[in-house]
Amino acid sequence: METSVGHGWQKGPRNSPTVFNSVLNIAQFWDGRAADLAEQAKGPVQAAVEMANTPENVIATLSSMPQYVEWFSAAFPEQKEPVNFENMAKAIEVFEATLLTPAPFDAWLAGDDKAMNADQLAGLQLFIDKGCTSCHSGVNLGGQGYYPFGLIEKPGAEILPRDDKGRFAVTETVDDEYVFRAAPLRNVAVTAPYFHSGKVWDLGIAVEIMAESQLGEELKPEETAKIVAFLDALTGTVPQVTLPVLPAETSSTPRPITAILP
Repeated sequence: METSVGHGWQKGPRNSPTVFNSVLNIAQFWDGRAADLAEQAKGPVQAAVEMANTPENVIATLSSMPQYVEWFSAAFPEQKEPVNFENMAKAIEVFEATLLTPAPFDAWLAGDDKAMNADQLAGLQLFIDKGCTSCHSGVNLGGQGYYPFGLIEKPGAEILPRDDKGRFAVTETVDDEYVFRAAPLRNVAVTAPYFHSGKVWDLGIAVEIMAESQLGEELKPEETAKIVAFLDALTGTVPQVTLPVLPAETSSTPRPITAILP
């Protein structure tokens, strides 16, 4: 979906970034308003447009289930009251930190010359030569800095909504208008749609928009295809996650609130 649906079927304002490899980012959210995954985990829980919950209700819910109380006591043995909002966020943080996806690109970097094919290697060379690495660098190929969307030429409002000024909402600095954290590119080939607006579904088109708006480059079709081939080499192996059997509610568990909002 372009943006996620939350409490009362409300539509969120931005496309949801992937949680895979998110621990490798300098900060969380498109505007970097959360310093780490624990801080990020607190946001959606309390956001009215997402889970519409409160710290007090979260604690009451977890405390009402003996199994959760036992698990939190085991995870935080030195704390007198381990079931708290901070520990809820910490637990989510340490789980998300395990969601790493090693990719063929990593194997190639480690010395396996056959891990990437000729088109992918040519795409990597173009990725470097065209200047993509100016923003998409580091272990996560992005997620490390903040840049204006439309450094050379701003995309149209259908891609860059004019009412979302990005990091400006965090810093209230004019220079941060329409500035966003560079998207990390691991698994980008399988995490459409693209950009904070979620308006672009084709990776090749997204690459061409980035080339024009950020670099002032008009790519030839064969160049686009090779860069996309390289980006395919960033699709990694997803760790196996065994879903736990969640504790059942009890008579003291706060009841959910159902609402259909306009």
